[in-house]
Amino acid sequence: MDWNRVEGNWKQVKGKIKEQWGKLTDDDLDVINGKRDQLEGKIQERYGAAKDQVKRDIDDWYGKQNW
Repeated sequence: MDWNRVEGNWKQVKGKIKEQWGKLTDDDLDVINGKRDQLEGKIQERYGAAKDQVKRDIDDWYGKQNW
């Protein structure tokens, strides 16, 4: 997986992230700034999900994107 694509296009990707994980705030997304580990942590915090599940969810989401 090439997460650099997400980091490089973060401003455009933020909307797609928010569609998938609506509990994340704009402030959360500004702090995350494309960093996958921070995204995982915020999703865990907001949704109370296990780390392994969050990693799988992000991988699934990433794979469904039309890059």
